[in-house]
Amino acid sequence: MLELLAAVLALALAYFALLDGWYLVRVPCAVLRARLLQPRVPDLLAEQRYSGRVLPSDLDLLLHMNNARYLREADVARAAHLTRCGVLGALRALGAHAVLAASCARYRRSLRLLEPFEVRTRLLGWDDRAFYLEARFVSLRDGFLCALLRSRQHVLGTTPERVVQHLCKRRVEPPELPEDLKHWITYNETSSQLLRAESGLGDTAKDQ
Repeated sequence: MLELLAAVLALALAYFALLDGWYLVRVPCAVLRARLLQPRVPDLLAEQRYSGRVLPSDLDLLLHMNNARYLREADVARAAHLTRCGVLGALRALGAHAVLAASCARYRRSLRLLEPFEVRTRLLGWDDRAFYLEARFVSLRDGFLCALLRSRQHVLGTTPERVVQHLCKRRVEPPELPEDLKHWITYNETSSQLLRAESGLGDTAKDQ
């Protein structure tokens, strides 16, 4: 019995020492919770909320939430969001998947130790290659918008249009994207062109 306990503890220590343990646990748990315990959200553009709290492991040297933690919390909330609205299921049904191709963040006020917050995620729209999502970090102490993240989920193996059509059983026109998001998309396209030119690649070599 003691040998078994020692082996389990050794495996747990190796798991957390060699792998990003909490992240590899939290994302599947968030997906399972969204799939099994939470109601389906039929409106693709509806905002969904994911609660969190700043833990000691989230802090940086200035004792507020590390900038990188916002990206991680947004990742977990986004996985839950895409599960509840059916996008992940549709991707799986079509033999496709999505990867994070770009993100940007604005930090407006720090989240402090033990401060409760919500990640409010919504789908802003899509184009021929990607879905665009927004995550708002709102303090539950006073409702202040502490950080705003935008992400581009590149769809591989199919198109966003086919994913939406699979979900809605009809063709759906994408909503008009916000003006600031259009500027960000243009920036990403310009950056890709510059990097391809820098690498000696032609316009036919697209970013993956």
